[in-house]
Amino acid sequence: MLNSLNAYFKTRHAWLLLIISASTLEIIALILQHCMLFDPCVLCIYQRCTLYGIIAAGLIGAIAPNTPLRFIGIFIWLYNASQGLLLAKKHIDIQSNTSPFVTCDFFVDFPSWLPLDKWLPAIFSASGDCTEHKWFFLSLEMSQWMLIIFGIYLIACIFVLIAQFFKTKS
Repeated sequence: MLNSLNAYFKTRHAWLLLIISASTLEIIALILQHCMLFDPCVLCIYQRCTLYGIIAAGLIGAIAPNTPLRFIGIFIWLYNASQGLLLAKKHIDIQSNTSPFVTCDFFVDFPSWLPLDKWLPAIFSASGDCTEHKWFFLSLEMSQWMLIIFGIYLIACIFVLIAQFFKTKS
């Protein structure tokens, strides 16, 4: 199995599938924001940023999938999936602990050299409340779904990373 996974991630198709999956989640987030008028909170915006990081990892891996460049893509994917998982867990903790002392920030805090909320406010500006329960699907809230999604991304990435050390079948 790991041999096949190694061979598969030496093709562009695998990396394009990663790009398509993360892009689909971004499109869904934008539809929820702009069509269904759900205001994203700060943690939602940060989770979106980690999805953009996964898209960037897919682009890097797709450039030259059969070279060591794919390792850079795998490590970017691993970093963003783990950060997204931590952010989703923090979001769930804030929603389940209604203490006034456990809140998220009021404004996104991007570096001064990359003020995404100023450049693209329609995508990166946060105006929602992290404690609100806005959307449910199959009895799970959006932050819980994001925990599952980032968990799947992280587990898949770990398998792909481990598979890189197995020889491909001839």
